[in-house]
Amino acid sequence: MSGSPERLAPNDPAMYDRLAGEWWRPRGVFAMLHWLAAARGALVPPAREGAVLVDLGCGAGLLAPHLKGKGYTHIGVDLSLEALRQAAEHGVLGVQGDVLAVPLPDSCAEVVVAGEILEHVRDLPRAVAEACRLLRPGGLLVIDTLAATAVCRWLAIGVAERLPRIAVRGVHDPGLLVDRETLVAECAKHGVALALRGIRPKLTDVAGWLFGRRDAVRMVPVRTTAVLFQARGRKRV
Repeated sequence: MSGSPERLAPNDPAMYDRLAGEWWRPRGVFAMLHWLAAARGALVPPAREGAVLVDLGCGAGLLAPHLKGKGYTHIGVDLSLEALRQAAEHGVLGVQGDVLAVPLPDSCAEVVVAGEILEHVRDLPRAVAEACRLLRPGGLLVIDTLAATAVCRWLAIGVAERLPRIAVRGVHDPGLLVDRETLVAECAKHGVALALRGIRPKLTDVAGWLFGRRDAVRMVPVRTTAVLFQARGRKRV
């Protein structure tokens, strides 16, 4: 592979195009995104056929396999045309756009998913406002992201980005990790009351995965939201 991702600035979107061949490799550099997509999909309930789910920062559509049979029209929003091309191969209707200015109408979605994207945006309130704008009254917002804490910066950036196949070096800017109180308050401004829970990879699964005995790793709940967390809430009717 030509060009090393370490030479890019932290959080540079060009990293994803440079690593486009890795998206659907379950043991590649985006492996943990597969594990998180499965955990995210578990938070999305079945719906009537054709209900719209908007997937913000959809990448190559890793959420798609976990929505099969749930009834949704899966619309993915991403900046990368190559990622959207790959997402389309998995049934995602791609829209090129920025999560800070999504080119979709108000109240168009029964579910909006923001998975592993909020820790990459430079304007959290605006990203939250866009996600909530897309939701119809009673619609569900599903989030997973990284907390703006010292322990998260150490684990998710200082440690994980130095472990082979766990995280790409330079994928996160520590200054953009998500303040949990701000996230909850911004969602509340737009009528969405969030409930948060911490998650982490199941350690025995990680060991099995590293030694080639497992193809995937399950995410399990933990008491603290200080590192990796999920959030879920419905928009006020």
